[in-house]
Amino acid sequence: MTETHATGRGQEIKQRAREELRKFLIVSAYLFVCLLALLTFKAVLLGQKGLHAVPLGFAVGKALILGKFLLIGEAARIGSRVRSGTLLQRIGVRVLSMTLLLIVLTVLEELVVGWFHGHSAGQTIAELLSRSLPLLLVQCLLMMLILAPLITFFEVDRTLGAGTLRRLLLAPAADADAARKDRPGTGTA
Repeated sequence: MTETHATGRGQEIKQRAREELRKFLIVSAYLFVCLLALLTFKAVLLGQKGLHAVPLGFAVGKALILGKFLLIGEAARIGSRVRSGTLLQRIGVRVLSMTLLLIVLTVLEELVVGWFHGHSAGQTIAELLSRSLPLLLVQCLLMMLILAPLITFFEVDRTLGAGTLRRLLLAPAADADAARKDRPGTGTA
């Protein structure tokens, strides 16, 4: 292998790592904001005053863990291999698939945490199942609602071409309008 080839490959790996880290931080920040909103809502409902460090730390930790789980699912292309007729169907399949992945990985996470605390797998599963069914269903529904915009962004970006949606969203309005007018069939009449 030539030195130039090795240097190019090293740069490619660094660029990919940088992109993965950026994606992880964005996804985790989005999840943190969503979890923080839910924790704040819960605190208000329960009449608690202010947010404490424990719920904030929980939101940060959970956002980082779920963010990593989502990126693992994205890398494994969970739900992407299912043939769907429309973009909306593909988004729906991905949201359901990623929600199921998060449920499975969260149960595994709980088993590991239980093991660290000296609990058997049976004890941990019994504790998980002791939660009320409506609570578990609401948690799954909330996770789906949180994932829907995120996965929609990923799928629309993938459909338009990687990075296109981000450029459109972050470009000044005049640049985005000019780009739209330059495409055939999208000009104003």
